[in-house]
Amino acid sequence: MTTASPRSSWRVLAKLSSSGDFMQWHQATVLHQCLSQTAVMLSLKRKWTPRNAFDLCSHCLMCVPRNLQITKEHFALYQQEITPREKVHERCKNICTPKDTFNRTLLHTHDKSRTDLEQVPKIFMKPDFALEDSLTFNAVLPWSHFSTAGGKGNRDAASSKLLQEKLSHYLDIVEVNIAHQISLRSEAFFHAMTSQHELQDYLRKTSQAVKLLREKISKIDKVMCEGSLRVLRLSLTRNNCIKAYNKLKLMATVHQTQPTVQLLLSTSEFVGALDLIATTQEVLQQELQGIHSFRHLGSQLCELEKLIDKMMIAEFSTYARNDLNRPLEDDCQILEEERLVSLVFGLLKQRKLNFYEIYGDEMIITAKNIIKQCVVNTVSQIEEIDTEVVVKLADQMRMMNFPQWFDLLKNIFSKFTIFLKRIKATLNTIRSVVFLVLDKNQKTRDLEDTLQKNSAKDSTVDTEVAYLTHEGMFISDAFSEGDLLPVAADTTSQRNTSPNSEPCSSDSVSEPECTTDSSSSKEQTSSSVTPGGVEMMISDDMKLTDLELVRLANNIQELLYNASDICHDRSVKFLMARAKDGFLEKLNSNEFVALSRLMEGFILDTEQICGRKSMSLRGALQSQANRFVNRFHEERKTKLSLLLDNERWKQAEVPAEFQDLVDSVSDGRISLPEKKTAATEERKPAEFLIVEGQKYATVGTVLLLIRIILEYCQCVDNIPSITTDMLTRLSDLLKYFNSRSCQLVLGAGALQVVGLKTITTKNLALSSRCLQLIVHYIPIIRAHFEARLQPKQFSMLRHFDHITKDYHDHIAEISAKLVAIMDSLFDKLLSKYEVKAPVPSACFRNICKQMAKMHEAIYDLLPEEQTQMLFLRINASYKLHLKRQLAHLNVVNDGGPLNGLVTSDVAFYTGNLQALKGLNNLDLNMAEIWEQKR
Repeated sequence: MTTASPRSSWRVLAKLSSSGDFMQWHQATVLHQCLSQTAVMLSLKRKWTPRNAFDLCSHCLMCVPRNLQITKEHFALYQQEITPREKVHERCKNICTPKDTFNRTLLHTHDKSRTDLEQVPKIFMKPDFALEDSLTFNAVLPWSHFSTAGGKGNRDAASSKLLQEKLSHYLDIVEVNIAHQISLRSEAFFHAMTSQHELQDYLRKTSQAVKLLREKISKIDKVMCEGSLRVLRLSLTRNNCIKAYNKLKLMATVHQTQPTVQLLLSTSEFVGALDLIATTQEVLQQELQGIHSFRHLGSQLCELEKLIDKMMIAEFSTYARNDLNRPLEDDCQILEEERLVSLVFGLLKQRKLNFYEIYGDEMIITAKNIIKQCVVNTVSQIEEIDTEVVVKLADQMRMMNFPQWFDLLKNIFSKFTIFLKRIKATLNTIRSVVFLVLDKNQKTRDLEDTLQKNSAKDSTVDTEVAYLTHEGMFISDAFSEGDLLPVAADTTSQRNTSPNSEPCSSDSVSEPECTTDSSSSKEQTSSSVTPGGVEMMISDDMKLTDLELVRLANNIQELLYNASDICHDRSVKFLMARAKDGFLEKLNSNEFVALSRLMEGFILDTEQICGRKSMSLRGALQSQANRFVNRFHEERKTKLSLLLDNERWKQAEVPAEFQDLVDSVSDGRISLPEKKTAATEERKPAEFLIVEGQKYATVGTVLLLIRIILEYCQCVDNIPSITTDMLTRLSDLLKYFNSRSCQLVLGAGALQVVGLKTITTKNLALSSRCLQLIVHYIPIIRAHFEARLQPKQFSMLRHFDHITKDYHDHIAEISAKLVAIMDSLFDKLLSKYEVKAPVPSACFRNICKQMAKMHEAIYDLLPEEQTQMLFLRINASYKLHLKRQLAHLNVVNDGGPLNGLVTSDVAFYTGNLQALKGLNNLDLNMAEIWEQKR
């Protein structure tokens, strides 16, 4: 390529400017480019000029602080360093004088050339100089020099000629400077040319060596590598063909997914259908992604999966309805267990964790229907109830008598018991499925942890050189392809072990076929009830956390508790419907005890089945029991009040049945006697009640009170839930008897209530003995209640301690009353006593007569020990009054006549008193009547 000289370029510009041919200016671009190229090649290096030095010095001076004081000492070190260099420089300058002259000449020439270049306008020196630019063009060639208006042609021609000469002058200056610069660098130029020839020789030799090396490498490639690489390429091609074949087979299998799912749904194989859909979606997302023919299959499978969700929920609802509404016979087998297990697995797979609520809703409906059906069946068997007249079922039920209604309630409880057993069996099956999934999750997690530990131990990093082939694969990949295929096949086979998941992986070369067979799905589902079958049904894609599974299991268990609560609630409503007219409150003790036992039995059965207490029915029973206790207590308290108001406090005969009742209590058991037999009716009543060998003279009210007390105890045995209430009521009854008897006897209330003329000592002694009989039974009653109370309720037993104390106080008051009667008699008689003949005196005869009457009144009623203690107290009162009277009469124990008369009277008193029955050994100690001498 040849380039135009700079001078010729300038001449072209000048010629164009002189001729005025403006259309050819664009052709000057080539010349301008050549000129720019020449300027770049011959660019001058920057020189160190005095101006540059001046600028540098100015810059350095600006860095010196203004307030610094410069002295000669600052230049001392500099002078020491520069003096030797200055000497060397002077010596060299003397030796190289011509060179220095040349340098000065060169510097002068350089300054002259620089002065000449300054004549050239700066616009030509700009790096972006281009005549294509209109502004640049106008600046270089003004339009005013080329105007062709009339009258100015000669002047314009002169201007153009002047411009041409100016440009030529500029060209000459530039060419002179270029030539000068070339002359200065001629030596370097010729040296570069010489080096270029040497470099060309080296390049030629190197090219020949490279050519020879390439020929050798080509021969080696043909002999050693081409065959091996061809084998590798063929191996890769074969593997790709196999993958393509497997892809086609997989596509064919996926194409059959929808018909297979429809076939499985027709046989209610929901788990198999879901597994097939999940596997197909996985294959579509991983191995068949981007296949145009399957672009809509994913959305279709999602819609199909939603449809299966609705079908499973409807199927489970139908199953729950059929399971709960089958005839309630004594059969607790699970209805279609395989179907239930399959449904539960499907619902768990789809995360429909609230399916148990459907079962709970069906339980409520079925519980209502059970009661309704039982009532309808019972009413239809009773002829007395006209269903056409009495339309409402509740009104028909209220027309039943107690035996009919009791049988109906018993039938309802038995149906509910079977109902709960069936629910428990079904829910246990569902919970077992949940626990199987939970166990599977734990085993899978343990296995993954074990594999991670093993892989961490055995993993080694192998670094190999991988050569990229023309097909984009590495040789190392091609060698390991054979090892990867069996592993991929094993992985695919593991994925396809889930039910009905027939589509195979694209890497499963070893499998001959990948087909979907509905018969295999049926076989797997049919074996699902066995442990192995259930394990096979648990697929790996059932992504439920342990917390969700545990919560679901707890909810299912809670559903069993809810079933018990539902049965109890419906039973309570049934009871309340019958209790609206006060029917339950009118039951007698035997009927209510039978009802209570029936309800308690049902409550215990439900607690045993469900494992938790339900409080609704127990609360209703407790409420009815409280009402029963109130009515029971009020009836007996009223009865006792009537008996006490009509009691004349005379000793009553003891019928044989009461003696048998007391004897049974003595044997350690508290229970009411059975019905009278003929032999018992022929037995005559006894005069006394024999209790553990002791005779008790009682009134009729106390005999009936003992029976009432035993009824309370018997009621506690029959209805344990009312133990505390009965204890409170019985305490109230005993307190009432104590207080009322005290009012009637000690308070002489019987004079107005019954019409007695007076309260005799016999009445008092009989009352005391009756109280003693009740006190005898209080410890037995306490032990009976204590055995039936909870330890935290033992504090209630203090009521019996208070009652015992009250009864003892009452007995002591009666004894004090008897002593007070005799004391008033002694005071009245002995205050008139005079020591004179005859002996015994009338006063002592009267005293002995009254003592005999007292003894006669109480001896048969009170035990001998109590009689003796009572007469000792009476004797002490007698001695006190006699001693006071003797002191008043100034009779002393001096052996005189008066002393002898008193001694004779006292001997008469002593003899008569000790002659009474049971008092012969009584120590009267009559010496205390005499004042002691000081």
